Amino acid sequence: MIRWPAIGIGLLGPAGIGQAHAHAYTLVPRVFWPPTAVPRLVRVCGRQKARAEVTRERYGFETAGDRWQELVDDPNVQLVDNCTPNHLHREPCLAAIEAGKHVFCEKPLGRSASEARTLRDAAHQAGIVHMVGFNYRFLPAVQLAHRLVTESRLGRLLQFRARFADNAFLDPEAPFTWHQDATLAGSNTVLDVGSHLIDLARYLVGEPVRVTGALATFTRERPEPATGGRRRVETEDAFEATIEFADGALGNLAASNVVAGRRAHLTFELNGTRGTVAFDLERLNSLFVHFVEDVPGGGGLREIHVTDPNHPYGGDWWPPGHGIGWDATIVHELHHLLTAISTGRSVAPLGATFEDGYRCAVVCDAILVAARTGQRVVVGGS
Repeated sequence: MIRWPAIGIGLLGPAGIGQAHAHAYTLVPRVFWPPTAVPRLVRVCGRQKARAEVTRERYGFETAGDRWQELVDDPNVQLVDNCTPNHLHREPCLAAIEAGKHVFCEKPLGRSASEARTLRDAAHQAGIVHMVGFNYRFLPAVQLAHRLVTESRLGRLLQFRARFADNAFLDPEAPFTWHQDATLAGSNTVLDVGSHLIDLARYLVGEPVRVTGALATFTRERPEPATGGRRRVETEDAFEATIEFADGALGNLAASNVVAGRRAHLTFELNGTRGTVAFDLERLNSLFVHFVEDVPGGGGLREIHVTDPNHPYGGDWWPPGHGIGWDATIVHELHHLLTAISTGRSVAPLGATFEDGYRCAVVCDAILVAARTGQRVVVGGS
């Protein structure tokens, strides 16, 4: 009987994106067959042990707990997968790194560039495999867009525009959450969803060098269930930013969670001297393209259904023409991570390392400073 290498998984955060990770681990060795490594679901932990127990039973973890230290202390856990809110990224990840374990951390890597730098430096010094949860890199359509850029099919890159829109906090009576607490979240839309846009910009276009920004908080107070009173909102509901890239391209990023009629609406468009690519998460199996050489002088964008064998991940799931869902981004991401661990390689350049997480945090900081000062800010970092 063939036995593939098993990697012990310790999952921190049994709900939300953590549940998506638990689900993905069960699919990785089935979608990618034969597997490069098999995830062994060792332990799942969360603040509410009852919820962790549900995830344990549902997905087949061996044990459940309510303290993140259990993951660090368990010798059978080789990979700590941190899917907690922003304020719980630094301490558990740092402890796992110091224990010599590989670490996955959901975005953002830190609530500030300083916090992200601490984790990046620790991971580099420890020599462990590390990844940040920028899962949209792993969509076949995004991979195809990246391929077209690297093949110079778009020519010199000129402009990049990306937007994320959601209605999660449109209702002014929606309860106060950790997202509205500046200490816990760092910021709301800039770090929570803007970080995805920044990572896509860096992945497809290159490094931002200067930014401007604007923030808006449309609901100033929200009901707080814990006290029965109301609490002042400390973070932004929306942001807009302009980006200047190192190669001269311009960009615009915008995100809001008070958009009526939108749920997780992510789009981007990249224009070059020889072509354009456009993407809409609501049609995640498609990439819209136009190449000047194909239609000289004009014409519109055409749709490529990214499901053929020659496309990224073509044939890993279903026959041509049969699309995949959002959950596939996590399956692809975790398969890539497990492969990197089993072969002793970095997740770069396809996956986002802690270096990428740090660089993204630097841009987030710059946007926040630009918005609060009204100044055009140079993107730093080292």
